[in-house]
Amino acid sequence: MKSVQDALYNWLTIHLVADARPHDAAARDTASFFLAILESEFGATAVNAVKDETNGRYVVEYVRGGEKKSAYFPVELAEAMWRQIEAEPEKYGS
Repeated sequence: MKSVQDALYNWLTIHLVADARPHDAAARDTASFFLAILESEFGATAVNAVKDETNGRYVVEYVRGGEKKSAYFPVELAEAMWRQIEAEPEKYGS
């Protein structure tokens, strides 16, 4: 990963899929993989995502270097993967 922002985005998109599809082991494993990258490559811990409906974005909060930080991603961008899977489930295993 080139940046913590990229890693956070990758984690968020698959995290949303894993939350929406709790039976999808591949999604859970991939979310764990990106969380491990956040921790090992960027020192980001306590990663959490909250949907901010009012502002149309996801807020990803995390701790890095002992400091609480936030990153923001538009809802339509963050949910694109999940919406694609939901639209064409036959293309995606669970």
